[in-house]
Amino acid sequence: MAEYYQGVGYDHQQPGSTAVLLINLGTPEAPTAGAVRAYLKQFLSDRRVVEAPRWLWWLVLNGIILPFRSGRSAKAYAKIWRNDGSPLLVFGQRLEAALAQSPQLDGVHLATAMTYGKPAIPDVLAQLQQQGVRRLLILPLYPQYSATTTASVFDAVSSALQRQRWLPELRFVNQYFQYSAWYRAAADSIRQYQQQHGEPEQLIFSFHGIPQRYFRQGDPYYCQCHASARLIANELGLSDDSWQVTFQSRLGREPWLQPYTDHVLEQLGKSGCKHVQVVCPGFAVDCLETLEEIAIQNNELFVEAGGQQLDYIPALNDSAGHVQALAEVINMHLQGWPAHFSQNDGQRRERALQRAELDNYPVDLVDARQQSNN
Repeated sequence: MAEYYQGVGYDHQQPGSTAVLLINLGTPEAPTAGAVRAYLKQFLSDRRVVEAPRWLWWLVLNGIILPFRSGRSAKAYAKIWRNDGSPLLVFGQRLEAALAQSPQLDGVHLATAMTYGKPAIPDVLAQLQQQGVRRLLILPLYPQYSATTTASVFDAVSSALQRQRWLPELRFVNQYFQYSAWYRAAADSIRQYQQQHGEPEQLIFSFHGIPQRYFRQGDPYYCQCHASARLIANELGLSDDSWQVTFQSRLGREPWLQPYTDHVLEQLGKSGCKHVQVVCPGFAVDCLETLEEIAIQNNELFVEAGGQQLDYIPALNDSAGHVQALAEVINMHLQGWPAHFSQNDGQRRERALQRAELDNYPVDLVDARQQSNN
């Protein structure tokens, strides 16, 4: 017998509402080897993330990656862990809180979930259902679409909803890099940073990588990353030789999207470039890949190669520009949906219940066949 999250009877008196669920990749619960191992196992077991024969990948994951990578990753997390927790979760929750205060989203519930780790998508969906949410917009916090990220969110949401008895109306945002509100917010963030810290010899747009094989098989991510950088660069009025697109965070030996960020920074340092700035427009909020990999690891690599200064330009996080941009994106996707049921709807519902003589609902259900036998 199937298990459902809906643990209470249908409440005719509960008004329906609209919610937006912000979903990011995930984070371990602590910067420890055990917590990181549990997180990596869930993350790297996703068929969307690693497309490989299951038996072979099981051996690689459990025999090589988890035993050796968990400890190293835990040390990396420890370098950027905050007193109030994981940066990705903290900044994500701040973004949710700021969006909840946006006048454009008055009457709309906001919630945050993670594809891997906590708060888990099934748990948050169950909470929203108990709160009477009947219309749900899913916003993966990935400006560019990839099967490894955005599609994994869809899989997780649809899997969780398969266990709910009463489904909400559902909408899903595939990507939002193309909205002017977003790329202008990204450009403004870079502009404001450079006003305080100066302009570099080279601006690097670094995006998380995926295997080249995924792109050849139809994933649009590579093209959307280049389009994102071009839109931002045009907004800033940059010359073509002052910026470039690179890709970071590769795993394994097969070719990933190129050029690789670390290789480019090393080459720039060796060629005499002294000052670079790196921005990561594929990350909505700062996390391990930006705060540790770019701001620490790649900074050290650039200096060792002969460079003098690498500035990491922070993600948009909960900045006013980011909140405004996402509020506009959300509003566009909520068009046609009321923010909440009106009082008249509630009054009509109450009158209908009275006519049906179900004032004391829930009541015991009676089999009609039993009544006909009495």
